[in-house]
Amino acid sequence: QAPVVESGGGSVQTGDSLRLSCERSDRTSSSNCMGWFRQAPGKEREAVATINIRGGGGPPEYPDSVKGRFTISQDITKNIIYLQMNNLVPEDTAMYYCAAGRRDYTGTCRSQSAFNYWGQGTQVTVSS
Repeated sequence: QAPVVESGGGSVQTGDSLRLSCERSDRTSSSNCMGWFRQAPGKEREAVATINIRGGGGPPEYPDSVKGRFTISQDITKNIIYLQMNNLVPEDTAMYYCAAGRRDYTGTCRSQSAFNYWGQGTQVTVSS
């Protein structure tokens, strides 16, 4: 059973929106961090949204590059984490990964090292 499975990627044009979904399995039942990350060809993987799903640890966090355009949320009843992406630009083109983990030593979900379950990714391509 895969710990997390992403869906919802696709090819869109500049200014369009997409919503990615991440379905969590029981393997992530002890996780208190969920996050969305992306990796473009030739670039390092970066976090685009992280959330503490069990309270505490502060609000969701976003890098400046997506702040105001991307929103992470969860449907507790369905064990699904969403990433709503609005006003997409070509620089958002990447493979997007969902991940689950536990808060790091700072008590937040800020570090990638906090995440130990990763999905296979879903491709997002934004054309101009």
